[in-house]
Amino acid sequence: MIQAAIEVVDLVKSFGGAAPNAIDALTTEVAAGSITGLVGPDGAGKTTLLRILAGLLTPSSGRVRLLGLDPLSDAGALREQVGYMPQKFGLYEDLTVQENLDLYADLRGVTGAARRDAFVRLLRFTDLGAFTARPAGKLSGGMKQKLGLACTLLGQPRVLLLDEPGVGVDPISRRELWKMVRELAQGGMTVLWSTAYLDEAELCDDVRLMNQGRFIASGPPRTLIEGLQGRCWQIAGIDGSRRALLRRALRLPQVMDGALQGEAVRLLLREPAAAASECPDLAALEAGARAQWRPAQPRLEDAFISLLGGGPGGDSALAGVVPEVELPSSVDPAAVIEARSLTKRFGDFYATQDVSFRVRRGEIFGLLGPNGAGKSTTFKMECGLLKPSAGQALVLGIDLKTSPMQARQRLGYMAQKFSLYKQLTVRQNLVFFSGIYGIEGAVQQARIAQMVEVFGLAPHLDEVSDLLPLGFKQRLALACAVMHEPQLLFLDEPTSGVDPVTRREFWSHINGLADRGVTVMVTTHFMDEAEYCDRMALIYRGRMIALGTPDALKASVATAERPDPTMEDAFIELIVRADALPRLAA
Repeated sequence: MIQAAIEVVDLVKSFGGAAPNAIDALTTEVAAGSITGLVGPDGAGKTTLLRILAGLLTPSSGRVRLLGLDPLSDAGALREQVGYMPQKFGLYEDLTVQENLDLYADLRGVTGAARRDAFVRLLRFTDLGAFTARPAGKLSGGMKQKLGLACTLLGQPRVLLLDEPGVGVDPISRRELWKMVRELAQGGMTVLWSTAYLDEAELCDDVRLMNQGRFIASGPPRTLIEGLQGRCWQIAGIDGSRRALLRRALRLPQVMDGALQGEAVRLLLREPAAAASECPDLAALEAGARAQWRPAQPRLEDAFISLLGGGPGGDSALAGVVPEVELPSSVDPAAVIEARSLTKRFGDFYATQDVSFRVRRGEIFGLLGPNGAGKSTTFKMECGLLKPSAGQALVLGIDLKTSPMQARQRLGYMAQKFSLYKQLTVRQNLVFFSGIYGIEGAVQQARIAQMVEVFGLAPHLDEVSDLLPLGFKQRLALACAVMHEPQLLFLDEPTSGVDPVTRREFWSHINGLADRGVTVMVTTHFMDEAEYCDRMALIYRGRMIALGTPDALKASVATAERPDPTMEDAFIELIVRADALPRLAA
C-alpha cells in the first residue's frame, strides 16, 4: 500500500461569527507520488485547506500531517520539504528572473553548489534560461507561472501545494505547466493541485470535489465520470438561434445542465437515455427539421455539476431588464465593431500588426491567443484603452483614435482583474460607476436597485468589494459595466478562475444580452468557453492567423487520426502551423 503523504482528519476551520465553517469535518488522504486535483465552486474552502496544509492558518480543530509532520509545530522540519504556490504568487515584478530565483534561494537556505545546480536544472526545466535578465513584470502570464513554480521548487520539496496555477494562462502554457508537474510526480513528488478548470482536473490521478467545506466526491476522474453514461447528448443541425434553443432546453425538468458547443447544444440529462428517442422532443424544442440528437462523451465537468444538483438554468434576469439595441441608421449592422489594418508598435516591437475584422450586431466575437501574442493589445485598442500606431479601431462607425469619449459612452468594459475600487463597498462602486456614465438622481437609484436585484447583491451592499467571493466580484463588475445600457460590451477574460456553475450563470447573461442586440467582444483562455462565441479570431505574433466559427476552426485541423478535435486541439495546432511558417518582416 502506498503511504499517504498528506493526512487530514476531522479538520474544521471557522473564522467566527455566524458564517458557516470554511472547512467542515474534513477527512482525506493523498497518496505519495500522485497528482491530486482539488476542485470546487467559489468559496468551497480549497484555498483555506491549502493554507492550513502550508502552515499559514491554524485549524480550529482536527489534525493535518504532511510527511507525518505537523505544519505548525514541525514548521522548521517541513520548510525544505513543502513547496506552496498561492494564487497570487509573490514574484517581485521589478526584479529579473535571476534576481527572483536568488531571493527565493536565500529565503530557503539554498547555497553553494546546490544553489548553482538548482538554477541550471530549474531554468532548463522551465525553459526560462534565455530570459534570466528580463524583469518578472515583463514576462507573459505563462512565463510568470513557470517562474513562480521554479521559485517554489527551490530546495527540492517532496510535497507541492499549487493554488490554481493555471488561472490566466493560455492552453499551450497550461499544457507545458502540466507536463512539468507530471514529471515532478513521476520523480516521487506529491502534488495537490487546486483548479477551476475541470479539463485540467481530468488529467489528475485522483480528484477531490469540494463544496461548502466538505468533500462531496473523491476518486480517479475516470470513476467519477463512469456514472454519467447515457446522460450527455448534443443537439446538432439546429435551425435558428442556438442560444434560444439552449434556454428552452434548460427549462425542461429532465435537463440538468447545458452549454453551447460550436454550432451544437450540449445537454446533461437527469436520467440516462438509451437512445435518441428517449431524449426530449426536438419538435417541442423548436430545434428545426434538420436537428438530431447525438450522444456526447461525458466529462468531469458534467460529474461536478451533477453532484452540485445542476446548473443555474439558462434564463437571464439581466436580459429581461435590458432594452433591445437600436442602431443609428448611419451604422452598418455588419460592422458594429471594426478593426482596419490595426497596428500597435512599441519602439521597434510590433505588438499587433495589420489586424482586420468586423463584428456584427448581436454577435459574440472571441479574441484568442497565447500569452504575449498581441490579443490583449488588439482588444485594448478596440475598446479605446490604447491608441493604434496605424490603422483604425472603430465602434458604431466612430474612430476611437479621434473621438474616444463619444465611443466610450456607448460601450461597457469589464476588465480581467475586474475594474472595481477594492476599498469601496458594493454600493459605493455601483454609485461611482453609474455616475461616470452620467446617470444621476432618481434614474441612478432605479438602475442601482435593478442591478442589485438582478445579481443578488442585497446581502453584500455594505461589504468592501475586495473581500467579496470571486463569483460576487464578477457579478458586481458586470453590473457596473452594463448599468448605462451599452450597445457594445467588451469582456477581458471575464471568467478567469471561476468554477463551472458560476461560469454558466455569467454566460446566460451574455447570451441573453446578445439576443437583445448587444454586440460582445470577449477574450478567454478557457477553450470550452470559446465555443460560446459565434466567431473568433486567433492572434499570434501580433497577427491574425485564423478567423471563423468554432466549428470551422476545429474542422480546419481535423485529421483521419483525430476526426473530432477539441477547441484546445485547434488552438494548439493552429499555433504550431504558424510557428512552421517564416516570420513576416515588420
